[in-house]
Amino acid sequence: MTEETRAAPTKPKRKSRAAAKKAPAAPGRSPATADGVVAIFGGSGFIGQNLIQRLAAQGTDVVVAVRRPESFDFKTDASNAGAVKAVKASIHSDSEVRSAVEGASAVINLVGILAESGDQSFEAVHAEGARRVAEAARDAGVGRFVQMSALGADPNSPSAYSRTKARGEQHVRDVYPEATILRPSIVFGPEDDFFNRFAGMAKYSPALPLIGGGKTRFQPVYVEDVVGAIVRFLSDDLTKGQTYELGGPKVYTFKELMELVLAEKGLTRALLPIPFFMAEIQGSVLQMLPKPPLTRDQVESLKRDNVQSGACPGLAELGIEPTPVEDILPTYL
Repeated sequence: MTEETRAAPTKPKRKSRAAAKKAPAAPGRSPATADGVVAIFGGSGFIGQNLIQRLAAQGTDVVVAVRRPESFDFKTDASNAGAVKAVKASIHSDSEVRSAVEGASAVINLVGILAESGDQSFEAVHAEGARRVAEAARDAGVGRFVQMSALGADPNSPSAYSRTKARGEQHVRDVYPEATILRPSIVFGPEDDFFNRFAGMAKYSPALPLIGGGKTRFQPVYVEDVVGAIVRFLSDDLTKGQTYELGGPKVYTFKELMELVLAEKGLTRALLPIPFFMAEIQGSVLQMLPKPPLTRDQVESLKRDNVQSGACPGLAELGIEPTPVEDILPTYL
């Protein structure tokens, strides 16, 4: 039997004291950013757009490798000193990937998917795609390589997403031992796909689901802090060959995150616990939709916490103070 809890609205929105907070500048600039071109795979996404803006603003030329360059929409800033160019490159194509990294001083692979569709399988994108980009970067003599993974990447995970993220890490390490790997928790900020999704759902739905009772723990990390970390990787040789786990200053249960959303929107909605077995059935059906709101694999991933293990360095070791969710959420929800 499921029980129901309710989250009541709290105080009105406040102005963020950290909206303009930036990560501290890296100690000097390496040839990867000062004199060369940075090639980014997956640059059209949420993190990629913010990273491109940061690099271009500091005068770095950026090549954005995307499947459809004609539809790539980057909001250029007149103050940007660096040029931004989109080129056609499917992560499944050896020739296109190699062409995209030609002449680059650094390569960043941000490509990832949350649900499989057609040839976009977890194995093809997270594992084989990462290997293909790393091999191309190595063969082109690229000086720095950064691979985006995820907290929870584990070859023994019940989630195919997490297993293939782990295989991607291993492929990159085998091909390019000096690569820097980052594993963020949920990344938040304007245009994110987490808080915005549930805020939109709360606007029209009388209830929000708590899969597994909402007990899964997360450590949301601000997109500008993640971007600051990546920029640091490009300019600090001490980060070569390292794996970083990136999380915010506080750990929340999924239920607590839903309560934050409702409080920020000033809404009262039911929070309905859904047992894992029931969510698995729902995910198995919903994943057949063109844009599934839930998949069976996502339910599997929720069976494990998404927090820093403590076994890897994080933002603190990079000199970046993690930004609280409460400081940023009022600026865009």
